[in-house]
Amino acid sequence: MNLRALALAVSLPWLAVSADWDKEKTEGSLSAPIVIEVYSSYDCPHCRILHEGMMLQIVKDLVIPGKACVVNREFPLGGPYHRYSWDAAHFATAAARIGKYRAVADVLFKDQAVWAEDGKVWEAVASVLTPADQAKVKTLANDPGVVAEVQKDWSAASAAGINQTPTLMVIRQSDGKRFPFSGIPQSYDLFRDFVASGAR
Repeated sequence: MNLRALALAVSLPWLAVSADWDKEKTEGSLSAPIVIEVYSSYDCPHCRILHEGMMLQIVKDLVIPGKACVVNREFPLGGPYHRYSWDAAHFATAAARIGKYRAVADVLFKDQAVWAEDGKVWEAVASVLTPADQAKVKTLANDPGVVAEVQKDWSAASAAGINQTPTLMVIRQSDGKRFPFSGIPQSYDLFRDFVASGAR
């Protein structure tokens, strides 16, 4: 990193923190004072509840007013009960590369009870894509860059001690301080007020 880039990173702390964020998986402005990283697995029932419920309120109350931005991170679960979670993460990340992340993430959560059982992840994903987009996503899902992005999210979560889905990592951009919330916050009002106050 040259001196000019270093000076810019120091003067704009959010820029240094957000350099590896996938814009297609981000809601709101990366210059918001608070970042909420959401680590989830598409086959996790609690992640679906968060995605289809509280996240809508977070966007309305915190993202739209510019108090926070949300960054969706991949944390596919493993083991015999999560045989298709990595496939789902690869398809969602591939869809992000062509601007279709939201549609694919929504359908993966909506139809999780089906594909997580029968393994027909692609059928769920394809249902919200045009034939041309299906071809792109199917190819990109095996692209080394997409596979590496999913692995990078998973490795970063593991290194941070995250071992449960969902986990919301609230990051204060001014100093990089992190506040983890494992599971769905029990009180949305307390969570919202904590974030709105600058994550004191």
